Amino acid sequence: MNQAEYVHQELNHEIAAIGGYYVLVQEDWIPFEGRAILYLIGHAAFETTCCGTGGCAYALVPGFVVAWKHRTGQDGLAISQVEPITDGDVRLRVRRALTDREPVHQVLFL
Repeated sequence: MNQAEYVHQELNHEIAAIGGYYVLVQEDWIPFEGRAILYLIGHAAFETTCCGTGGCAYALVPGFVVAWKHRTGQDGLAISQVEPITDGDVRLRVRRALTDREPVHQVLFL
């Protein structure tokens, strides 16, 4: 079982990017096949690109929760232990579960 630490990010804080910005607006978990999956919802806005303006909503999936906010980092942000989701079939089922629950355009696995 491969595990990683996920540092919980500040929500509703715009981060500048090439062509616009993105912002994480929600952090949640969803029950899935007897486990819990941590996910975040973000919005990206494209304001200064050469090909026009637009945006999208997306979900980021750090993985299955192993230990929820079990410690705090030096910067004061909570840290959870997660198991990244690497299996293609599981990713497909997670993607379906999240798009059924959240109005996102894409699901990205960290």
